[in-house]
Amino acid sequence: MDQKYLRLLAEKFPSIESAASEVINLSAIRSLPKGTEYFFSDLHGEYEAFLHMLKSASGMIKNKIDLMLGKTVSASKREALASLIYYPEREIKRLREEGELTDEWSRLTIYRLILVCEAISAKYTRSRVRKRIPRELRYIVDELLNVAEDVNKDYYYDNIISSIIDTGITETFIASLCQLIQALAIDRLHIIGDIFDRGPRPDIILNELMDMHDVDIQWGNHDISWIGAVSGNRALIANVIRISIKYNNFDLLEDGYGLNMRALAVFAGEVYGGDPCALYSPHTYDDNIYDPIDGRLAARMHKAITVIQLKLESQLIRNHPEWRMEERDLFSRVDFRRQTVEIGGRIYRLRDGVFPTVNPDFPTQLSESEEELMTILTNSLRHSEKLRRHIRFLLSKGSMYQVCNGNLLFHGCIPMDKNGGFDSVEIEGESYCGKALLDEINVLVNRAYFSGENTYAKDFMWFLWCGPRSPLYGKDKMAFFEQYFIDDEELCKENYNYYYAFSEKPEVCGMILRHFSMDEDRGHIINGHVPVKIKDGESPVKADGKLFVIDGGISKAYQRATGIAGYTLIYDSHGLSLAEHKPFVPGIPGQTPEIRIVERLQSRANISDTDNGKALQETIDDLRMLLDAYRSGSIKENSI
Repeated sequence: MDQKYLRLLAEKFPSIESAASEVINLSAIRSLPKGTEYFFSDLHGEYEAFLHMLKSASGMIKNKIDLMLGKTVSASKREALASLIYYPEREIKRLREEGELTDEWSRLTIYRLILVCEAISAKYTRSRVRKRIPRELRYIVDELLNVAEDVNKDYYYDNIISSIIDTGITETFIASLCQLIQALAIDRLHIIGDIFDRGPRPDIILNELMDMHDVDIQWGNHDISWIGAVSGNRALIANVIRISIKYNNFDLLEDGYGLNMRALAVFAGEVYGGDPCALYSPHTYDDNIYDPIDGRLAARMHKAITVIQLKLESQLIRNHPEWRMEERDLFSRVDFRRQTVEIGGRIYRLRDGVFPTVNPDFPTQLSESEEELMTILTNSLRHSEKLRRHIRFLLSKGSMYQVCNGNLLFHGCIPMDKNGGFDSVEIEGESYCGKALLDEINVLVNRAYFSGENTYAKDFMWFLWCGPRSPLYGKDKMAFFEQYFIDDEELCKENYNYYYAFSEKPEVCGMILRHFSMDEDRGHIINGHVPVKIKDGESPVKADGKLFVIDGGISKAYQRATGIAGYTLIYDSHGLSLAEHKPFVPGIPGQTPEIRIVERLQSRANISDTDNGKALQETIDDLRMLLDAYRSGSIKENSI
């Protein structure tokens, strides 16, 4: 090994004893059971449902309570304990107001919480558990979780718990225990794309993710749309505002990110004041709390930004013939005088033909007032500190795909052709497909944000949002224009990429896993993006268990179609399980998902079986070489 590297390692472990101690410590860690990984997809701003999934570990905390206390505690009290763990401040306040926060309740509750915490923390080292305990309570909790075998445990517990009650820190202590259980229940979190759009507050979800100890994100096309918008792509700036207005998410725009919507409201009132804009009324799955907007004004704002977006998209398509999207440039083919459009050789009448800002001779050109508005909106996004912080987090923790512990994670698809081969996409004159395509897009996304002058990278973000061979979109077209203006369901149909049919075959999944240098016999592909319609008999488990599609409809907009409210895939030391969630109703107890095992491991997996375990073994090997160097004298100890 390079002596320079060994000397750097010696700075951290300056003696035989320190290096040997670390070898022993890392070897012990490798023998522990692997931590539990949780996979979520397509959160779409549904922060209340997602936070509940996090706090409850998708029902696994309740399962642990039932396992530990099922024979001695009634079902109603186990449910109450679960609610306390998920929402300690709320439940403690309720109990105090109802006069139930007695010393007897506190004593029994602390004891039960310690039992649950012991069970959940069993797979971690003491030092790792200690780091997640609030500093001021670290000693007490550590003592309760690690009672020596020769000590009378009940007597020891009783004395410590009595001291907690006598000193008046009961509520703080209980809340800290609950938060510790939450923190220990999820070892690693994977988000398989689409944090943004439709639901009310993706910003709250991102705030929570930024506080997680171990999280990675595989970008979805909705995430890319926001990254592209903040990077300066004007079509995507219009897109994120349009979708937010369409789903009545003014709280996100104005309270969440502090974006200035006044200019759009004034513009829409002036230009479309005489237009009822009936086709543009927002969906109201959630009410705005901080920034309620009159429905008629919201509809006019929706139409105003829609027209601007269509113009900007037409400009992008014309500037990039290599995308092969000319047939999607529908706005420039509208006959604005007759209020018709030609699509596929047929003439269709528009559902709305009032376009006061369109010059029929130059339909894709923004008017002077539209240009001024886009400048204001662009500056507003650029100066939102919170939004930029969230986008930087998405870039630092995100990527097009992730290979982790034998699983291949990506949001949408790997574009395939009709013969089952990887389809190619041209990027700056070069063709890419398969893994090489995803790797190149990783570079391009970061360049779009960090390289302010790279116009091509910024433009390409729009192709990733909706392009027919985009691995994030994965459909032949985004029927944006048709859904707004054409009354024809067949014309509005969007067909999925060939990947979605081929990937249901085990041999194709095996081929993809091999392409990513993975074990095709033990590996899995985990996708989101396509809602699984369980009410129509669809299953999230495909290709004989090689493929998991875990978009089950956490978004309220999808739940009528799917019949459920999302999936969580859970990978612990025993195997893979799926949690099937019911629609979340805030404040209602007993919302535990149905959990079923979908793959059981032949033997319990330890950390040594994980990617982290392999990395630890490499460190152990390096430390052993350092020990040899110390003992041979080629490197001198520096412990004196």
